[in-house]
Amino acid sequence: MTDRKAELAANLARVEERISSACAAAGRDRGEVTLIVVTKTYPASDVRLLAELGVRHVAENRDQDAAPKAAACADLPLTWHFVGQLQTNKVRSVAGYAHVVQSVDRPKLVTALSAAAGQAGRELGCLVQIALDAESGERGGRGGAAPEQLGELADLVAAAPGLRLDGLMTVAPLAGPYAGRERAAFERLVELSSRLRADHPAATMVSAGMSADLEEAVAAGATHVRVGTAVLGARPRLG
Repeated sequence: MTDRKAELAANLARVEERISSACAAAGRDRGEVTLIVVTKTYPASDVRLLAELGVRHVAENRDQDAAPKAAACADLPLTWHFVGQLQTNKVRSVAGYAHVVQSVDRPKLVTALSAAAGQAGRELGCLVQIALDAESGERGGRGGAAPEQLGELADLVAAAPGLRLDGLMTVAPLAGPYAGRERAAFERLVELSSRLRADHPAATMVSAGMSADLEEAVAAGATHVRVGTAVLGARPRLG
């Protein structure tokens, strides 16, 4: 085993222990939580090693990095998640490799994703990104729609050809009433998810929590956690 593969294996084991412990503390089955490894800024060689170590879900946040990396790893049994703020001029590229777009936060993006999915002959899973620091009608500082916009966006996604409404995503806000209150923020997202499922029963995915706060996300009821640094470490960034 190479030094890098051994490093990743050790880091994955530590993250697995954290998730397992958080599930046990919350009275949840470990199988209820999926680990997504955020591979942004790290090379395709790391993605290959992660796949060898059993990782099946990876995430990227910039198309210019993600597109060539996904192409280089197209032979691997991976589900690719796009988690960054997405401009409409990047949608066609993202629709070519992403299986799930977690950052759907405005009607114009839904329209663009639907058109791109149709052109690519693919179905894209979509999460509505909720910003818990956003005023009504505004977008959050880290992307995302205000909670009041959830119903409209969810209905648009569900009705759009080529798109599948999978659930909700949030990033712990740095400002507003939930700043520094990650557990409360994630509990609010789970509450919104419960409401969403009343109209869209299949939209069960709740993506929340990262390296620093995955325990709070699991405790709140997240189904997916997005972990980068805790798995890949603080190695030199690309570019």
